[in-house]
Amino acid sequence: MLSDRSTATVRATLPVVGAAIGDIADLFYEKLFAAHPELLRDLFNRGNQASGDQRRALAGSIAAFATALVEQPGTRPDVMLERIAHKHASLGVTPESYEVVHTHLFAAIADVLGDAVTPEVAAAWDEVYWLMAGSLIAVEERLYAQRGVLAGDVWHEWEVAARVEETEDVATFLLRPAEDTPAPGFRPGQYVSVQVELPDGARQIRQYSLSCAPGSRLRSITVKRVLGQGSPDGEVSRYLHEHIRVGDLLRVSVPYGDLVLDHLDAPLLLASAGIGCTPMLSMLEYLAQEGHQGPVTVVHGDRSPADHALRTDHVRLAEKLPDAEAHFWYEVPEAGQPANRTGLVDLDGITVRPGTHAYLCGPLPFMRAVRAQLLEAGVRPADVHYEVFGPDLWLAAS
Repeated sequence: MLSDRSTATVRATLPVVGAAIGDIADLFYEKLFAAHPELLRDLFNRGNQASGDQRRALAGSIAAFATALVEQPGTRPDVMLERIAHKHASLGVTPESYEVVHTHLFAAIADVLGDAVTPEVAAAWDEVYWLMAGSLIAVEERLYAQRGVLAGDVWHEWEVAARVEETEDVATFLLRPAEDTPAPGFRPGQYVSVQVELPDGARQIRQYSLSCAPGSRLRSITVKRVLGQGSPDGEVSRYLHEHIRVGDLLRVSVPYGDLVLDHLDAPLLLASAGIGCTPMLSMLEYLAQEGHQGPVTVVHGDRSPADHALRTDHVRLAEKLPDAEAHFWYEVPEAGQPANRTGLVDLDGITVRPGTHAYLCGPLPFMRAVRAQLLEAGVRPADVHYEVFGPDLWLAAS
C-alpha cells in the first residue's frame, strides 16, 4: 500500500511523529476551528473537545494507521477504519471534508516538528494521510450507497411519539418519522445521530444506540443525562431531558454502527454496564422476536437496581429465550442480592461456552476487564465485539 520509499521514511520518523502526535492534534484542532468555527459549533462534539478525548482519539488513530502500514504492509487496520467510517457516515461527513482536514493537519505538523519536516518527510506522511483518507472515503461511500442516500444526506425529521422515564437520569424517547416515508431499517446494535439546536444557537450532535428491535415504524433511543462531576454536564443529553416532550421534532440520522448482532449459530454473550445496556436490549428483543433457540448469556453491571435502566425489559427478554441465563451485578445491592453478584461484574463462575461470540458495551475499564476474562476463558480475540460511547480511545491505543 505504502510506497517503498515512503515506508522507509515513515518507519524512521514514526518515533518522532508519534511522540509529538498529541501536540500535533491539539494544534490541528486549534487551526481547524479558527478557520472553520462552524465545525465546532455544528459538527464536532464540544464536550469531547473540551475533555481532550477527541484529540487523543485522532492522534491514536493516525499513529495506529501509520504503524500498521510499516509493520504489516499487506494489510489495513480495517476494524478501525470501519468504526470511524460508520461514525462519519452518521454525521454526514463528505469527501470534501478530508481536504479541509489535510490543510490544517499538515500545517500543524510543520509548526510542531519544524525543520524535521523535510520535503521527503512531508511527502511520506502525505501519502499516509491520503491512504487513510481514501480508505475512509471508500467505506463511507459504500455505507451511503447501502442506505440509498447521497453522501452527507442522512438527516430526517422524527416526531417524539412517547417519552418514558426509566430512572432518575435515564429517559426513553419513542420516535416516528415526521415525513410520510418508510422508517429506514437497521441491525440490532446500531445507533443514530441526533442533532439539537442549543440555546446559544449551536447545533450539536450525539449518537444514541437504538434500544428497540428492527421491524416497527417506531424507533426508541434511551438517553442518560450526562452529569459532569467536576466538568460541564452533557449538552445534548441535558437538553433532551429538560426540553423534549411528546410532539416535538428531532433531527435524526439514518442508522449506522459496526457493532451488530451476527453469528447467530454460535453461543452468544451480551455484556453491558450502565447505559451500555441499550444496544444489548435491541439484540435481546430481536432474538426474542426471531424465536432464537441457541444459548445466550446476559451479563450486566450497574450501581443499583434503581439505576439499572430498562431492567424490567432486560429480565423479561432474557426469560423469553429458551436457553438463556441472566446475571446482574450491583455495587449497591437490594436486599437478598447474592454476595457473588455484589460489586463489579466478574465472570468467574459464569459458563463461557466454546465458540462464544461476545458483545460488550459500557465504560472502558468494564470492557477491558470483561474482555480479559473472556480471553482467559478461551474466547478468540476476533470474537469479542464492542461499542464505545464517544471517541474510541481503546481501539486507537491498541
